[in-house]
Order: sequence, then C-alpha cells, then structure tokens
Amino acid sequence: MGVTGYTLGGGFGWFARKYGWAANAVRAVEIVDASGRPQRVTADSDPDLFWALRGGGGDFAIVTGLEFELFALPRLYGGRMMWPADRTREVFDLFTEITTRAPAELSVWLQRYQIPGAAPTVAIDFAYLGDPAEGRHLTRRLDTIDGIMADTRGELSPAEIGRITAEPTDPSPSLSRGELLTDLGDAVVKTLIDAPVAPLLNVQIRGLGGALAQDRPDGGARAALTEPYALYLLGLGLPDLLVAIGDRFEEIIGALGASITGAKPYTFLAPGESAAAAFDSDTLVRLQEIKRNRDPHNVIRANFPVLG
Repeated sequence: MGVTGYTLGGGFGWFARKYGWAANAVRAVEIVDASGRPQRVTADSDPDLFWALRGGGGDFAIVTGLEFELFALPRLYGGRMMWPADRTREVFDLFTEITTRAPAELSVWLQRYQIPGAAPTVAIDFAYLGDPAEGRHLTRRLDTIDGIMADTRGELSPAEIGRITAEPTDPSPSLSRGELLTDLGDAVVKTLIDAPVAPLLNVQIRGLGGALAQDRPDGGARAALTEPYALYLLGLGLPDLLVAIGDRFEEIIGALGASITGAKPYTFLAPGESAAAAFDSDTLVRLQEIKRNRDPHNVIRANFPVLG
C-alpha cells in the first residue's frame, strides 16, 4: 500500500477511530497540475483543490508530496489472537460486545481465514492507543475462549503496526470486494459467520465509529461514515478461481440485503465499480465541478474517476 494513494482516497486504518481519516490530517499537498505546473496547495492557497485532494481520489493532480499533522502516541498495544474455526461464533459474539463499547482509542477487526492447504481459522486483530494494561483489560474477555492457537499481543512501536495482521509485503494476485455494514444482525451471522469462507481466502469485519462517524467541515472530501462496520472480502486472483470468487462475492452481497448500504470507502472500490459509490451526491457534484475546472481535457485519470 502506498501512503499517497491511501490518503487521496481518505485512508482509514488503526488510528482512524481516534483521529479520523488520514486525509483529515493533511496540511499541505505538493502537486504537478494538469498543465504541468508545480504547486504547493493548502487551505489558504487553493481551498477548493485542497478540499478535493483530501479524500476525493487521484483525479485532480499528480501528487509529489504530502505534509501531515503529527499526533502524540503515548503507547501502543496490540496484536492478533487466533483460534480454530469451530470457535468462530464465540469469537464473533465477543467481537460484537467489544466493538459496541470500545473507546475511540481501541480498533478491533475480526478475520476469518481459509488458507489453501490449511484448516480454517478465526482471529481478532486489534490496536489500542494507550497503556498496555488498559488495552489488555479492554480485551480481557477474549481470554475466556478456549483453544487459542496464537497470541501476539504486546506493546508495539508505531513502526511495528504491520505486525498485527502480518500481511505479506510481496505483491500477489487477488480479487477483493468492500462494503459498509449497517448492523451485525441475522443476515450477517448467516452469511459471514456461519457459512464457509471458501472459495475466498479471507472475510474481514472492521469496527468503525469514533472519529470516523463525526462530520468535519474542514476535513476534506471524505464525509463521516455512519455505518458501524466495514466488510472486506478477499480471494486469490488465480485463473482457475476467478469465476468462483466473483460468484461468491455476488452471493454474499445478495444475501446481506439491507445489512449493506451500497456505499463504500473510495479505497475499497474494486474494478467495475464507480466513484459514485464512495461519495454522497453533493460531494460528487462538487468533485466533478472541480475536475472540469482544473483538468478540462482529462489529462490526469484516476483508477476510479469522478467523471467516469
């Protein structure tokens, strides 16, 4: 993942429930515009373009530098706890309980895995921005689930944040689908918790809320996320799996029904989807107007263009 593309699309990760979108923290953007002119864009120098660059996607300029506000990080505690798949319902129930009452400093993700050649598993990943003792207290109920296979909880430095999910850093072919969930009700349980993961590799549910749910008039093109959870589906992008994975995506989305909104973060868009799914109508209209004014010949083209 590149920090620039992540931020241009809004960007939400382990610190978002506390501090909001990554784009909210941008204080200046260095660009080359559609005419080839370098600029330094701030809220004072060009408020419209500055607004669009913070969460509106990569349609407006070539970004060569970002200046961020910094936040003090007193201590960081987190890790992964993993169990065999027969503990999935217990893990899900505690995930629901913890995310319902979690302070903004605590972010929790549920992961279901079906790694080829291995038994299916379920995991809880979390990060707590604060004292490790308090982080362990907030997640203490997870210790009541028997059969744990791995437990990497501990104090981390910010540079070690990637250790939580331990994702591979080498590129690999994949297919993904992202959605926003309105609830964790019966449709979610039946479709995402009780059903097998295969032929997918991963079913992930992230707890949202906190600062992500708060409107910030000065925050850029990314509006608040009112949905309490995000869903991310992942499959291996191998030729013999493409059809089955695509079909499974559609089955899941159809079965979830009213538990998904159809809206999604810009960075969760997948091939074949439109930027219109990432913005409310007023935001999209404003982004389109800025695009037409700043790049009338469509020199700069994002993967998900606002005029697409």
